[in-house]
Amino acid sequence: MVPDSFSLDNLYQLHTLPLGLALASLGCWIGLLLGRGQFWRSDQRIEPISSPLVQELENWPTICAVVPARNEAGVIARSLGSLLNQDYPGKFTVILVDDQSSDGTATIAGETATQLGQSDRLQILSGQPLPPGWSGKLWAVEQGIQAAPSSDYLLLTDADISHAPLNLRQLVVKAETESLDLVSLMVLLRCESGWEKLLIPAFVFFFQKLYPFRWVNTPNRPTAAAAGGCVLVKRETLVRAGGIAVVRQALIDDCALAAAIKQVGGKIWLGLTTTTHSLRPYPNLETIWQMVARTAFTQLHYSPWLLLGTLVGMAVIYLVPPLATLLGLVTQTWGVGAIGLLTWLLMSLSYYPTIRLYQLSPLWSFTLPLIALLYNLMTLDSALRHWRGVGGAWKGRVYG
Repeated sequence: MVPDSFSLDNLYQLHTLPLGLALASLGCWIGLLLGRGQFWRSDQRIEPISSPLVQELENWPTICAVVPARNEAGVIARSLGSLLNQDYPGKFTVILVDDQSSDGTATIAGETATQLGQSDRLQILSGQPLPPGWSGKLWAVEQGIQAAPSSDYLLLTDADISHAPLNLRQLVVKAETESLDLVSLMVLLRCESGWEKLLIPAFVFFFQKLYPFRWVNTPNRPTAAAAGGCVLVKRETLVRAGGIAVVRQALIDDCALAAAIKQVGGKIWLGLTTTTHSLRPYPNLETIWQMVARTAFTQLHYSPWLLLGTLVGMAVIYLVPPLATLLGLVTQTWGVGAIGLLTWLLMSLSYYPTIRLYQLSPLWSFTLPLIALLYNLMTLDSALRHWRGVGGAWKGRVYG
């Protein structure tokens, strides 16, 4: 027969461990909500051009857009067309660098410019072979910058971005009126399929948590980030920072570029937009998995210890609340269940502004624990790919 003291001790431990984990998770969320730059508010937005806060400029600076494109035949007509049709009063040119595409990307780009009557605004470059020590995208960007005519700003944008007609004007007004050296927009990602609705808004949410936009936009804070799909950078400051060459091997190149600009005293700003959006489809789990797994372990600096800490931390922060809620109901340990439910509600409320940004039902806010589990598995897979020597794969290229 088991002694009563043994039974009581085990019962105490069974209650204490869940309670401790539930309290730890609650404490983490209180700390995140109060001490992480209010990342959850999703309130760093670029002002619409019609806003009274936006003023017309007397002298509009010259702009050159650089677009690296590799096998983008499916989207290049729409994305390039949106660039060529920008309502911008100043001088504006576009350089598209065809990064050895095999699907006729350059041909479609040329036809698009002709149909729009904008051939004189567009220059198409054939990308040179990738040299050692460069990522494919950054090598294409470097070639475009070297070929670009003299300009005050460079607009670095991906080939899958559809720009609102006034997007460039908004970016320039923001940069000029606030004396910014880099202005970047986290564009609205495609959110149509079921998997996109489940996982894509969370990608933006996690990015904001990792790089709180308010901290990014504060000059005396070291936090630096940008969203590579849409970056307006002052050319003079980019040269002072060492040019694209200083981040030539970076897989998370947008954040690396923002850090380089901030390190030389440049002022940066990162915000959200609802009018410029990505055309890149993520129709199933595999495509989103590939996107996240490509750089997740890079974000952890390839450290097994950071990986372990991330996996455990994500479990405590996101998985414990629903598990504690369920455990409380099943075992009638109401304290554990109440703390778990309260934490789950706080988590869902923090996620709601991002869900609202993507115009989804508020019920999606409660799926964050499941989403975190999937992202945890993607992060683990990212590390396994790196250790197998196939990390960073993108469009037929693998970066070590």
